[in-house]
Amino acid sequence: MQGNISDITQELIDMAELCRKNGTIDPELYLKYEVKRGLRDINGKGVLTGLTDVSKIQSYMTVDCEMVPCEGKLYYQGIDIEDLVQGFVQEKRFGFEETLYLLLFGKLPTTEEWKRLCELLADYRSLPTSFVRDIIMKAPSRDMMNTLARSVLTLYAYDDRADDTSLPNVLRQCLQLTALVPLISVYGYQAYKHYHDGQSLFIHLPQPELSTAENILFLLREDSQYTELEARILDLALVLHAEHGGGNNSTFTTHVVTSSGTDTYSCIAASLGSLKGPKHGGANIKVAKMFDDLKQQVKDWTDEDEVRKYLRDLLNQKAFDRQGLIYGMGHAVYSISDPRANIFRQFVEKLSVEKDRKEEYELYSMVERLAPQVIAEERKIYKGVSANVDFYSGFVYSMLDLPTELYTPIFAIARMAGWSAHRMEELINQGKIIRPAYKCVAPNKAYVPMTER
Repeated sequence: MQGNISDITQELIDMAELCRKNGTIDPELYLKYEVKRGLRDINGKGVLTGLTDVSKIQSYMTVDCEMVPCEGKLYYQGIDIEDLVQGFVQEKRFGFEETLYLLLFGKLPTTEEWKRLCELLADYRSLPTSFVRDIIMKAPSRDMMNTLARSVLTLYAYDDRADDTSLPNVLRQCLQLTALVPLISVYGYQAYKHYHDGQSLFIHLPQPELSTAENILFLLREDSQYTELEARILDLALVLHAEHGGGNNSTFTTHVVTSSGTDTYSCIAASLGSLKGPKHGGANIKVAKMFDDLKQQVKDWTDEDEVRKYLRDLLNQKAFDRQGLIYGMGHAVYSISDPRANIFRQFVEKLSVEKDRKEEYELYSMVERLAPQVIAEERKIYKGVSANVDFYSGFVYSMLDLPTELYTPIFAIARMAGWSAHRMEELINQGKIIRPAYKCVAPNKAYVPMTER
């Protein structure tokens, strides 16, 4: 009998348990064979698997031949992200397009080069005829990352040169996808909201004179209205999420899949699948939900003792999702500070004032200050713990009235810049197909005929 596609039967439960029983590997074997699980050592340092010019993360410095933790630094093509942000903020420009140019071409654009890139993106912000109706509207998904991946794969069918991996063609595909991912994300959300929630359906066309950040707000809001501060902070979020070294999960996926020689659409769809994971792109949603729970459980948001107790309950699996984590605190690479969080913090306060949510901002600031202390008291830690970029990004998106369904797609919109740069880099350097080693620890077994089993 055919059941619902999502039915979990007792038969499947039993079969899954068989998988677990015969698939569990003794944890001691990972130590015996010195396996770097997660491709990281016990101190969080990643295993070197490649070289890149695209970006650099610095969390340690060498002092007297010893590695000493330092304030985190992030460089895009050798340029300190703090200097990059300060540059376009002071000159009152939107920075994402400039960042995209820098990551792709390894240099800051001139005024003419920047204008030309903006024109190209504007030209590419047009989905194929009937794509919205036939692809996005026909099967609206509750998860916008699913909509994105499916739509990106479908765009392959509309490209006469889909399998051409020459650099000019891949660059064209990457720029087109960078321009289209915001449209697909917002339209996918509008379709979901209409068909699943019964809300009014409205589809705005992007405006060629607007930046990527401005167009997102223009497309998303029914009246297409937004303030300058809203657009500039969303633009800043895109810049801060645009790239983060070749070793993060989705960017490493970009390198792995590109090394196989496959097409751009398959490569980006794979990266989207990686980013969808809650351990990667969904972290800011966890932070937002954790703070929703905190605000319900803590009666006095200004009481440090009460907040400290909640944080301790989180670590002891007594609060929120009982996973023993304070979301938004700590990072696989950074120890003393995440430069992206430091930059974000300066602008978040301004937005909280405009949105009349200064009290919430003060609560975030208190948690940021207290959490490292509580973690140090409750856990054995191997390196410093500080707020990461996800700590504030969910709060920013909430103040911008972005639905949680779009939090991870916003990350994807930004990271298209980094993925594109890394795909081009992998193709330029023509490396071998990436194939790390796995050691089989299963004993050999004799084949037994079916009649004798």
